[in-house]
Amino acid sequence: PEVINGRTHKATVVELSPWVEYEFRVVASNGVGIGEPSRPSALLKTKAAVPVVAPTNVSGGGGSCSELVITWEPVSEELQNGEGFGYVIVFRPLGSATWTKAAVASVESSKYVYRNESISPLSPFEVKVGVYNNEGEGTLSSVSIVYSGEDEPQIAPVGVSALSVSAAEVELSWQPLAWNRHTGRVLGYEV
Repeated sequence: PEVINGRTHKATVVELSPWVEYEFRVVASNGVGIGEPSRPSALLKTKAAVPVVAPTNVSGGGGSCSELVITWEPVSEELQNGEGFGYVIVFRPLGSATWTKAAVASVESSKYVYRNESISPLSPFEVKVGVYNNEGEGTLSSVSIVYSGEDEPQIAPVGVSALSVSAAEVELSWQPLAWNRHTGRVLGYEV
C-alpha cells in the first residue's frame, strides 16, 4: 500500500512474484516530510506456484532423417515460480488427432529431439512447448509448425545436356528438381 494510517502497525503487500526473495523497509511520514527508512527486514521468499509463462520462439526443423528437432527460448529464473522446473513438449503430425508428450527436466534446455524411423522426411508437425515445476503444469505456447529432418534427394536431375563452348570449356544444363517430399529443398548440385 502507498499510504498506511499512522495508527496501523502492519500491512499486507500484494502482487509479489512467486518463489522470489524479498526484503522490506518501512518509512514514517507526516506533513513535514518522510523520515529515514528502517533497517531491511530479513530476506523472505514467497511460496512457489505453478509457472504461468510459456516459452517463446518455439520453432525447430533440420536434424537428420527420421528426427523432429524442436527449439524454444528458455524461461528466465524469475518466471519459473518454483523448484523442479522443466519443459513439456507436445507434438503431433499435422492433421493427426493424437498428441505425443515428452518432458525435459533441465532448466537450461532449449531443444528437444524426437527420433522415430517412421517419420517421413520434411513432414509437418504441430508443436507446443509448456512449463512445469513441483507445483504442477503451467501454460503451453501457441501451436507452431515444425518440419522433420530431410533425407538426401532420391531423384536425379533430368534433361542434362552439354554444349562445347571452347577447347577448354563445356556448358552443362539440366532441369531443376522441384521441391517435393522426395527431394526436399535442393541446396545445390554436383557436377
